[in-house]
Amino acid sequence: MAQARDRGKQPLVLLVEDDPQDALIVQELLDDSGFDVRLELARSVDEARRQLARLRPQCVLLDLGLPDAYEFSALSSVLEEAGDAAVVVLTGLAEEQAGLAAVTAGAQDYLVKGRVEAEWLGRTLRYAIQRKQAEQAAVALHAERVRAKENARLERGLLPTPLLGDMPIVVASRYRASRGSATLGGDFFDVVESDDKVVHAVIGDVCGHGPDEAALGVCLRIAWRTLVLSGVTGTSLLRQLERILKAERAGGEIFATMSTLMLEPDQRTIRVWRAGHPGMLVHAPDGVSLAEPEPGPALGLPMEGNWREHVMELPAGGGLTLFTDGLFERRLPGESPRWLGEEGLLELAGKRAGLDGESFLDALIADVEAIAAPETAADDIAVVHLRWKDES
Repeated sequence: MAQARDRGKQPLVLLVEDDPQDALIVQELLDDSGFDVRLELARSVDEARRQLARLRPQCVLLDLGLPDAYEFSALSSVLEEAGDAAVVVLTGLAEEQAGLAAVTAGAQDYLVKGRVEAEWLGRTLRYAIQRKQAEQAAVALHAERVRAKENARLERGLLPTPLLGDMPIVVASRYRASRGSATLGGDFFDVVESDDKVVHAVIGDVCGHGPDEAALGVCLRIAWRTLVLSGVTGTSLLRQLERILKAERAGGEIFATMSTLMLEPDQRTIRVWRAGHPGMLVHAPDGVSLAEPEPGPALGLPMEGNWREHVMELPAGGGLTLFTDGLFERRLPGESPRWLGEEGLLELAGKRAGLDGESFLDALIADVEAIAAPETAADDIAVVHLRWKDES
């Protein structure tokens, strides 16, 4: 019964009908309908199940009056095997209510034998296929939205919450991933207080912007927190983190920059170890400066060098802003290529020096976005502001 047409483009309709005369009528009506389909025939429910598995048609035209079916058992059997196929049922003149019941049970539509015209048959099958496809698209979209919400909840749960005790420090942070609607990127930060009242902070950047880099960033942040709370700090901490990075990274070319700091209980002394990471902004009552202690190599790079401890003194009433390169590696508009850079970032920060931590971060990011070329906003951004509370 299959016609000699272009089978690659034609919808395939499986007719389940035991009466050869009725099957011939359906074929003739389809030929006259203008709906270019390929028709295959199954004469029983069992044969239909086998054909469905083999052919995977776009539509099934099912006679409810098959001899090997009882009431709606034929429809149930076909629906179980139909998969993505639309199902349209055929009923007798006295069985229109059965057709309505079939639609309620899962069929796309029904037709009454003896009342079907060619154009009507073609339109019914075409619309049934389109409705089924629309249903499948809606189901897929809903599933994708559910997955997206679950992923977003998971990513939000992996963002850090500062673990602080009694020390009077205020932490403000901002984070933006570059991957579309993603919550996490390869940048990471954290702040914890250890039992000896030292406040530890880290900021880092895994090279790349994909999900692998985001996962590695989370891994490094959690490892940093675990090691710090276990008493591992400084150069030993960075060595252990490099071991973890090499074990967990997706490729040998992946590396990460990082700065890890210890803010001592005297609220003035800061110990810094830099692994290829940018400097930091130091806030003082009279302005903002850029501190760039000598860095060691980034984690994961085959480079000579070590990570040295650098001791800084925080000005009275001062604070720190840690950031990743996504905040300053931004091209400025104009014909000649100019970049904001750390000096440009420092200039912008100086104009906002009098603001508190939350307001400072919002204003600084907004100022960068206002002057930078939009197409250069393709990197993750992590910014953390730390300031001791004024308890005077």
